[in-house]
Parts: sequence; structure tokens; C-alpha cells
Amino acid sequence: MLQREFIYLWYYFSVQLEQIFGYWVLGMIIGSAVSVFAKDHIHNVFRSLGSKKIGIFGIVISSGLGMLSPLCMYGTIPIAASFSRSGIRDDWLAAFMMSSILLNPQLMIYSAALGETVLAIRILSCFLCGITAGLLIRVFYRRKSFFNFHGFDEPENHDIDRNIFLRYIKNLGRNMKATGPYFLIGIILSALFQRYVPADLMTDLFGGNEAFGILMAATVGVPLYACGGGTIPLLQQWLWEGMSIGSAASFMITGPATKITNLGALKIVLGIRRFLTYLVFIMAYAFTAGMIINLVI
Repeated sequence: MLQREFIYLWYYFSVQLEQIFGYWVLGMIIGSAVSVFAKDHIHNVFRSLGSKKIGIFGIVISSGLGMLSPLCMYGTIPIAASFSRSGIRDDWLAAFMMSSILLNPQLMIYSAALGETVLAIRILSCFLCGITAGLLIRVFYRRKSFFNFHGFDEPENHDIDRNIFLRYIKNLGRNMKATGPYFLIGIILSALFQRYVPADLMTDLFGGNEAFGILMAATVGVPLYACGGGTIPLLQQWLWEGMSIGSAASFMITGPATKITNLGALKIVLGIRRFLTYLVFIMAYAFTAGMIINLVI
């Protein structure tokens, strides 16, 4: 009995691994390349916006640059503090930080395993979330500061090896160490879901156009999301079993936005009142985006 169950689980695990392993490897290769060779350029472009009078259009640019930034939130906040000291406005910073929380180049490659449609929706919904956050700060905090970056210095740069090849290899090694365990856990959980959770249950919970399914996906994203790469196998399996694309989009928004490490960092720079406002915004945006996506697709 146990041997048969192990064979079933190994089959599901190996199939899932074969389907998604290449995306994980490619994501690390490209993500580390962006981190080593393009990160400073991306941040310098953003910093240079402080001297330009481009108004509301700066929010759009900031959101796009945030998605290209390879930093995690604990890395983004110190660099955002330096941006603020360089004269970058709070609404531009909000757009940059919001989209940076939700997406990065490595996660974009991972998400390609979910199909072109889901990838496009993830990129667009994250981009628009950053813009929406920036616009809200622009409207409601035009004459007062939203962030408190007191005490934050420039983030430590680990890519300092003089040999550029070794610099890249070391970054890739850190990347593998950071994402590898979550990637394997995600595939194991996916195999368990495939074996023991009826497909009809997933359709009932997350399928169709019902608001309940989208709200459930948004809520599940809060405790379940630990690493972007670790959730891709689960999302792939859930989509196969009937999860609507709107529910998947909702999960992909609330997950990274409420990841415990991101929340800890954000609470420091927002304070409790604005931190709670951030949580309400995320849940409202994820729910609205999911409803619209299900209506359109």
C-alpha cells in the first residue's frame, strides 16, 4: 500500500518537475544576469527621474522599472530611501516599490510555465497595481510625506568580485540556495494536491466567475505564499484542475504583497495606520482585478 502510494506520488512529482524545471533554471540564469549586469543601470535610470519634470507619467515609468528591479523588498526599501534622498517623489516611489514587491525578472520567467495568457495577465496586473498605488499617493498625499525612511542606508552589495564571471556564478549560487528549497516544496505540494485533492473541489472553490472563488484565492494567497518560484507548481496544478484565471491573478497579487518578510519591511516605513491602509488596498485591488479578468476572459 505504502509502496504504491509512493509510486503514484513519485510519478506526479517527476511529471511536474519535468514540466517546470527548465523555467526555474532559466529564471535563475536571467535573474542573476539582471542582478549582476543591469541592476545598477535600472536604479540609476530611476534615480535620474528626480531631475525631470514629467509629472504623472513618472508613475508609469516607475512602475515599469520596479518590475525590472531584481531586489527583494528588504533590498528595495534601503535603495528606495536613497531614491527619496535624491529627490524622487513619494508617488513615484510607491509605484516603484509596489510593482517591485509583486514581480521581478526571475519571477516573470517562472510564470511563463503557466502559459502565455497567465504570464501576460500577471505582468499587466502588477504594472497597473504599481500605477494605481502611485496615483493614490499622488491624490491623497500630495502635500505630506507617505514614507518614513529614517535610519535606512544603502543596501549592502554582495556582487563585488572583480572577476565578472565569478561575480555572476556567486550570485547564481545564492539564487539557487534561496529559491531551490521553496521550488522543491512547491512541486511536492503540487504532487500531494494532484493525488489527494479532488479536481472538482478546486473547481468549486476557485472556478467560474463567482466572487467567492476570487476572494478565496486572494485569502489563500496570504498564508500560503513563501516564495514566488514555490507557488508556480501549485498554480499550474490548480489551473489544470479548474481554477479561473481571475482567481489565479488574485492569488498572484495578494501572495507576494503579503509575504511575511515584505510585510515586516513595509511596516517599518509606513507605520501602523498606513500599513493597514496598504493591506486594504491590496485585498481590494486583487479582488477587483480578479473580477475584471474573469469578465473579460
